[in-house]
Amino acid sequence: MNRALITTIVLLIGTHAMGAIHTQTVQYTQGDTHLLGYLAYDDTTGAKRPGVLVVPEWWGLNDYAKSRAQQLAKLGYVAFAADMYGDGKTTTDPAEAPKLAGPVMNDRALMRARVNAAFDQLKMQAQVDPARIAAIGYCFGGTSVLELARSGTPVLGVVCFHGGLTTPNPEDAKNIKGRVLVLTGANDAFIPAEQRDAFAKEMADAKVNWEMDVYSDAVHAFTNPNAGKFGIPNIAYNKEADERSFARMRAFFDEIFGG
Repeated sequence: MNRALITTIVLLIGTHAMGAIHTQTVQYTQGDTHLLGYLAYDDTTGAKRPGVLVVPEWWGLNDYAKSRAQQLAKLGYVAFAADMYGDGKTTTDPAEAPKLAGPVMNDRALMRARVNAAFDQLKMQAQVDPARIAAIGYCFGGTSVLELARSGTPVLGVVCFHGGLTTPNPEDAKNIKGRVLVLTGANDAFIPAEQRDAFAKEMADAKVNWEMDVYSDAVHAFTNPNAGKFGIPNIAYNKEADERSFARMRAFFDEIFGG
């Protein structure tokens, strides 16, 4: 076989592999709010498979959140990244982000409604096994998936990456139907030991199946390689904690989805 033909075959194989992950924008609503989610899945199979909801950081549904959805699709899941603000709003301005996140963070009924609207969109996708759905979230998104669980949504498990653990309604932990995994930084000043302890008590009192991994030398947003670019105190990437937490999430999914 000549070298040109080999090169052509390699290119074709590479093109097919890259083309296997289908991505698209999905329009949906929550109340009167128009939302633009992001769907990713392997389109080389028609088999139903587990779905994973991805809830972004307070920056909105940006390229980082979409890249996480694509990662999950490559692992064989159907991933849906939620729009928590409406019209796909995003920002890179640290002064604008709290203005977008604040109204949702400060209204937990709204937060629950938005994250449940995304959950419902994922559940109705033709590729998804509706009995096998999990949710993950980063920072603001981590708080959101905990509220999804507290709302009583039948999600098999939620994974909170460096998200806030407090809630105005801790008694709602009794509604949690699936398992809870919290992945947090030991040095995260936004989520200090007292907050972790209070969360542990909340989960124990409600008899939730939960666990928490705490990563040394990790602060807030440790999974995002761009976390430190704004120079915000207590926000920085930690490669080891990122890789270890992602591996823990994968093992968690193997457990709740049945391998």
